[in-house]
Amino acid sequence: MKVEQISVFLENRAGRLSEVTRILAEAGINIRALSLADTSDFGILRLIVSDLEKAKAALKENGFTVGRTSVVAVEVPDRPGGLHDILDMLSKHGVNVEYMYAFVTQSQQSAIIIFRFDRTDQAIEALREGEIPVIPGEKLYNM
Repeated sequence: MKVEQISVFLENRAGRLSEVTRILAEAGINIRALSLADTSDFGILRLIVSDLEKAKAALKENGFTVGRTSVVAVEVPDRPGGLHDILDMLSKHGVNVEYMYAFVTQSQQSAIIIFRFDRTDQAIEALREGEIPVIPGEKLYNM
């Protein structure tokens, strides 16, 4: 139930992010979710895309440094406390969240949160025990 994410190293300068989106658009890659974290000199763009291998190859061909990371996509009720309930349960299982980012589904009845955990397999087990919906990659890539 892991989802594959690509991470792209970006120099923090005008137009660099636009280059990534142009390359992906020209390759016919759809971006499903993204997060951008930066410092004054560089940024890390994290992406869930419709075709991971094709995106990775296209970006590398154009000189970008690209990595691949396993993350977990979780469906969270779009209500006050929905995220807290999941984080509290994970905390009780000793699972640390390294980072996360989210988006709301089209129905707006739930949000999808992408998590990077310190112990991914243990986190997935805890989520299943707590009957928290974990979204498989195949579904997420094609949403």
